[in-house]
Amino acid sequence: MIRHARINEAKEVARLAALMWTSHTVDELTEEYEQLISDQNSSVFLCFVDQIAIGFAQCQLRNDYVEGTQTSPVGYLEGIFVLQEYRKHGYAGALLTACENWAKEQGCTEFASDCELDNVHSYKFHLKSGFAEANRIICFTKRI
Repeated sequence: MIRHARINEAKEVARLAALMWTSHTVDELTEEYEQLISDQNSSVFLCFVDQIAIGFAQCQLRNDYVEGTQTSPVGYLEGIFVLQEYRKHGYAGALLTACENWAKEQGCTEFASDCELDNVHSYKFHLKSGFAEANRIICFTKRI
C-alpha cells in the first residue's frame, strides 16, 4: 500500500531517509519532513507491507530551470528509498508512479530526477523507469 505520509509519520520517513542520506540524523530529517509533508509544493509517500513502512519517495515542484526540461513547473523526484530486503519487488516503481501522478495533478507535463555519478543502482533504476539521461556534471566549490 502506498499513500501520502501524514505529519505524525515524519519520524518514520526520517528513519528511512537516514538510511539513504547517512550524513543526516533522524532528528534533523524529522524536522525537515514535518515541513515537507505540510508544504503544498511537495509530497512525501510511504510504502507499507503488512503495516510496516518499508520505503518512501519525496517529490516536489521545481519552478527554476531543470536540466533537460522545457516546461515549468517540473515534478522532481528528490529521493526514493526501499529497505534492502524489499527491493526487486516493484515497490520503488510504485512509489515513483505515485510521485509522477501527484506531479500530473499539479499540472506538470515533465518529471525529472538526478543521482550521484557513482550511484550505479540509482542510475539503473532511473533508466529502467523510463528516464533519459539529460546531462552529466561535476560541481565544484572552494572557500574564498
